[in-house]
Amino acid sequence: MTTARDYSEGIDPERALKYAIQHHVGDRTEIVEGVITHVTPSWDHERAAKLVRRQIEARVDDLGCVEGSGNLDLPGSSNWYIPDIAVVPEELAHHGGALLPDQTLLVVEITSRSDAETDRVVKRKRYAEYGAPLYLLVDRQERSVTLYAEPGSLGYTTADGPHPFGTPVRLPEPFGIDLDTSAL
Repeated sequence: MTTARDYSEGIDPERALKYAIQHHVGDRTEIVEGVITHVTPSWDHERAAKLVRRQIEARVDDLGCVEGSGNLDLPGSSNWYIPDIAVVPEELAHHGGALLPDQTLLVVEITSRSDAETDRVVKRKRYAEYGAPLYLLVDRQERSVTLYAEPGSLGYTTADGPHPFGTPVRLPEPFGIDLDTSAL
């Protein structure tokens, strides 16, 4: 006779949780430090994302990349993120699965009241730990923008900001553009 224990042996809890999230129907869903979080952006949040996308769009195209909000897996952890914007090479966007933070050129998170501390602290640390080269934090509650660079296992080693909304923020190469933050 087969028991529940027989089925549970050999099951990887991280893999099972991430499988469930990937096959979840409905709202965008993330796993943040093992907690399942439903992502339901407000209209003002989506507006801020649109303003950033419009400014980087031409350069993203020139680089042969795609910007979007696809899944990012953080293997070996109980994290599965859906960034507000991620820029990835076009060829990686074709495989259909989750990508890794180190496969991005830029990750952008835009805070909401419900997740501001997660974006400011947890995601900043995890994106650095998993090698996302640039992390742009648009903090709507603090009305500021900070660009983090030079990721490492203990976090980002450089931070440009926080800059108050209205201050241009330079996105370094390969972007080489100034982000207008006045309308955020």
